[in-house]
This record gives sequence, structure tokens and C-alpha cells, in this order.
Amino acid sequence: MRVISAQEVTGALVWPALIERLARTFREGVEAPPRHHHAMHRPDGEATMLIMPAWEQAGYIGMKMVNVFPQNANAGLPAISGLYILCEGQHGTPLACIDGGALTSRRTAAASALAARELSRHDASSLLVVGTGKLAPLLIEAHATVRPIRKVRVWGRNPDKSAALAERFQNRFDCEPVTNLESAVSEADIISCATLSTEPLIRGEWLQPGSHLDLVGAFRPTMRETDGRCLARGEVFVDTYAGALGEAGDLLQAIGEGALCETDLRAELAELLQGSKPGRSNNEAITVFKSVGASLEDLAAAIEVWETLEGKE
Repeated sequence: MRVISAQEVTGALVWPALIERLARTFREGVEAPPRHHHAMHRPDGEATMLIMPAWEQAGYIGMKMVNVFPQNANAGLPAISGLYILCEGQHGTPLACIDGGALTSRRTAAASALAARELSRHDASSLLVVGTGKLAPLLIEAHATVRPIRKVRVWGRNPDKSAALAERFQNRFDCEPVTNLESAVSEADIISCATLSTEPLIRGEWLQPGSHLDLVGAFRPTMRETDGRCLARGEVFVDTYAGALGEAGDLLQAIGEGALCETDLRAELAELLQGSKPGRSNNEAITVFKSVGASLEDLAAAIEVWETLEGKE
């Protein structure tokens, strides 16, 4: 069994190929049972263990174990770590143990970019990233792969981290940190949020016609990055119905407040890519994409890593 490092994962998962691999896998489908979600009470705060299996009908089999420790920021460590086990499908023999943190981060950003490719305006050129964690720079790179992004703004609770992230991209974009979130949201074509917030950060009245709101964080019912008005104003899409309606606090809390109904969800990503349901209704519509992550995405990314490194078609 091959052990594949984070550096190798990053090198293997180039954005265009990864985004297209995800699109193909969503169109074709895999077996993906609901993920196991376990809260762990640690001495310095609550953490979460996620176990996510998936398999092709006659091909690869995989399983990811991820630990989410929000308190790791205090120690200067990534909040997400874990591993992925990929097996061949004929006999179930393990092929590789893959760094789960790098795999998760890149497939998450690629899924957001894939949704933006399907839902945002084709001429979307300005991006606001809300959050300054490990995922934030990947979201910038991934969105810029699918849309002609020229202007990037970065907002975070820590202004120093916002400034540092913006500086990383100043040679590629008009990229600056911002402190006024309301103003930044109102000026952005795409707003991508990747935080662990438990209180709304984005207000519905700030969103401008034609914008696309990408919600990556808030993967538990007690978390949210938006108020109910965002969901009420927007055309709402999800990565998977089961995941979003089971875990997405933005949706569940909006439903609880009466701002949204389950029947208001326009489509899940597979339906968009299969063409069975439409995307954005017009250029003035506000689109919202909520993801909580799916084991399908992990399996697709793991296969892409394996076949790239092994030189397979």
C-alpha cells in the first residue's frame, strides 16, 4: 500500500482536472451512505470525528476519517486533519493511504468552484472570501479557474490574517483585505464563506442582484454563516439533499425560522450536472450554494490522486 503525502496530493490535484473529475462523478454517481458524525468532548473544547465511505458500482472503494478541531487555531494548527484509504474494487485490496487534510481542502474548494461554474454569472469577475483559514487561498485559486476573477477581497475576524492572505495574491489579482463586510458583500459577484461561525456573518439585505453566495463552512446544525434573509432572497442549491438537510445549520435554522422550506431547494449538484433541473433563472437572480461535503467528492479526488500518480488514464 502506498502512503501519499499532502505535498503529493497537492501536486496531483490540479484544479481543472479535479473540477472535471468531480463533475463526472456527480453525473455518473457512486454509492455513498450517510457519513458518521461523532462529537468528541476534549479538554480544550468540542471536536468532531467524521467517517465517510463511498464506492463505485464495480470499481474503487474508499473511506475517509477526518478530525475537526476548531480550537487548533490557538495552537497554529489546521482545524482539519485525517486520512483516506483507497482500495481497488475487485478484491477490496488497499491501494493507498492518502493525506486526508489536503484531499479534503482541495476537493471542497473544487466543489465550490464547480457549483460556481454552474450557478454564477459567466462574467463574474469579483470575489469576496470570508474567512482566512487553510481553505481560503484554495477557494481563491479554484474560483479563478472557472470564472474571470480579477478583483479579490478578503475579510476575516483577524485583520492581520486578512492582510497576509491578500498579500499572497497581490501579484495575480487586484487583491486587498477589507474590514467593512457589508460594503464588500454588496460589491462582490461571488461571495465565498469558509468559517466555523455559529452566528450569521452575511445579511440578506447586503446581497446584490446577480450575485452568487457560496457557503462552505458551518457543517453542523448549530453553525451558520448567513441569516434567513439570504436564503429567502436566493435561489438555493445544495451539494446533496441528504447532507444539507441533515447537517447544514444555515438551512436548518432558516427552516426553523420560517424563512425557507425544504421544497424551496432548487436542486442538488448531481441534478444540475445531469441537466435534470435548471440552474440560475436569470442574470438578476441571487444564487446560493450550500455544501457540507460528500463522500462522493472524496472518492473522486482520491481516484484522481491515485491515477495521476500512477500514470493511469
